[in-house]
Amino acid sequence: MTKDRPVLGMMLMLGFCVMAPMGDSIAKILGSTIPLFQLLMVRFSLQALFLLPVVLLTARPLKSSRRTLWLIVWRTILHIIGVGAMFQALRFLPLADAVAIAFVMPFIMLLLGRFVLNEEVGIHRLTACAVGFIGTLLVIQPSFAEVGAAALLPLIVAVDFALFMLVTRQIAKQVDPISLQTISGGMAVIILLLIYGGYSAYSGVPDWLVMPDLFESWLLIAIGFMGTLAHLLMTWSLRFAPSATLAPMQYLEIPIATIIGFVIFADLPNGLAAVGIIITILAGLYVVYREHVKQKGSPAQSSQ
Repeated sequence: MTKDRPVLGMMLMLGFCVMAPMGDSIAKILGSTIPLFQLLMVRFSLQALFLLPVVLLTARPLKSSRRTLWLIVWRTILHIIGVGAMFQALRFLPLADAVAIAFVMPFIMLLLGRFVLNEEVGIHRLTACAVGFIGTLLVIQPSFAEVGAAALLPLIVAVDFALFMLVTRQIAKQVDPISLQTISGGMAVIILLLIYGGYSAYSGVPDWLVMPDLFESWLLIAIGFMGTLAHLLMTWSLRFAPSATLAPMQYLEIPIATIIGFVIFADLPNGLAAVGIIITILAGLYVVYREHVKQKGSPAQSSQ
C-alpha cells in the first residue's frame, strides 16, 4: 500500500488539469469531421499501444484479482461513457463552457468521498470546494434555450467521472497505474468493437469510420497521447491523495480550459465569468496551502 502524500497527489492532478483540456481542444477540432466512434477507438487503442511496450519492457504485472478485474471493467465502461459524452458536448459547446458545466463533478466527488469512502472532509477543504463551485456557477452562465439538450451532456460527464474517480480510488493503490491504463485501453477497444459488431449484425454496417487526411491523422495521434498521459496523471494522483483532497484542486481546469479556448478558438469569457475564474484559482491555491500546513503538523491540522 502506498502512503498518502497529498501535495504530490495535487501536483499530479494539476498536470491532469493541463493535459485534459488540451486533449479536449483537439477533440473539438476533429469533432466536425471525425465520427464519435472513431475518436473513441483511436483514443483508447492508442492508449493501449503506447503503454503496452512500457509494461513489457519493465515487467509490470497485467494480472489482477477477480474483484479488481471487475472494478477495472466498470471503470472502463465509465471512462468510455465520460469521454464520449465530453467529445459529443464539444461538438456543440465552447471548450470553456463544456468544462465549466462539467465542473459540478468535483463537488459530487467530494460528497462521494465523504459518504461512500468515509474519507475525512474538514471545514477548510469543504469550504474551498464550495467557493470553487460558486466560481464555477459564475463561469457557466449557460443559455439552454440556445444550446438545447446538448447542454446536459457535460452534466452526464460530471456524474460519470465522479463515479469513475470513486472506482479508481478503490483500485489505485493495488494496481500499477501504467498497467491499469494498458488493461483499460485494451478493454475499451474490445467493448467498442463489440458495440460496432452488434450494431452491424442487426442494422447493417454503420457509417462510423472515415479516412482522415494527414493533418487529422496527426491530431488523432495527439488526442491518444494526451488522453493517455492525462489519465495516467489522474490515476497517479489518486495513489497519493484522497479524492476529497483532490476535488477542489480540479477547479483549476476551468481557467486552463478558458485560456486554451481563447488561444485556439478565440472564445473569451465575459467579465462575470472572469471573476468566477479568479475565484476558482484562489480556491485551488488555498487547498494547496492548507495541505502544506497539515503536512508540517500545524495546530491547524485538527481543523482540516
